[in-house]
Amino acid sequence: MSSYYGSDGYESHGGYGDYRHSDSAKPHVNAGTLWAGGAATALVAALVGVVATLVVTGVFDIPVIAPATADGAVDYIGAVWLAGFGVVGSLLATALAHLLLLVAPRPMAFLGWIVGLVTVVFAVWPFTIAVDIEVQVASALVYVVMGIAIGSLVTGMATKALDD
Repeated sequence: MSSYYGSDGYESHGGYGDYRHSDSAKPHVNAGTLWAGGAATALVAALVGVVATLVVTGVFDIPVIAPATADGAVDYIGAVWLAGFGVVGSLLATALAHLLLLVAPRPMAFLGWIVGLVTVVFAVWPFTIAVDIEVQVASALVYVVMGIAIGSLVTGMATKALDD
């Protein structure tokens, strides 16, 4: 009878053998791969910010807006500031991905939703400020392109880091 129990994964004392959950069932995250991808994403997001600002401001002569100052005045930003925002956003998304990979049941689904909703917030935000419609649309498009770049790259790298 013990051969029966041994052949289907049960131990002879009626335990669960191979069916038991163990610590090895936890996901293995290659942090080096994840953060190297996060750094590369930060570089790409910075360059997207620079290119987008140069195109919108330099070619179309439309300013890109930034969060208002404390007194409510509208600030216009340059390529360097938008590049910095891209770097910070990329690193925050990478940190969030790392956390979700360790604790969430479907980490990429949650990451996609969170990055997507943050991108929507930034895309809608220019329309809450009293500026010309062309400034609102251009700024929203810049933020959407940066959000797509950050979201797609961090999600792809997080998936790769989980597979390693």
